[in-house]
Amino acid sequence: MDYVSALVPPVVMAAFFVGVVRVIVKTQGGAAKAKEDAAVDAALARAEGPGRAPAAGDA
Repeated sequence: MDYVSALVPPVVMAAFFVGVVRVIVKTQGGAAKAKEDAAVDAALARAEGPGRAPAAGDA
C-alpha cells in the first residue's frame, strides 16, 4: 500500500494543474477581453510611474 500513498499526491497535483490550465484557456478572449486589456494597461502605466510618458510606437 505504500505505492498508493506515493502516487496519490502527484495524481492529485496533475489533476489540479489540468483544471487550472482549462480555466485559463477558457477565460482567454471573449467579451471581456478589451476590458481586461485596458485594466492591465492602466496597472502597468501606474507601475511605471509619472516619470515616463508612453510612446506611440512602443509595443
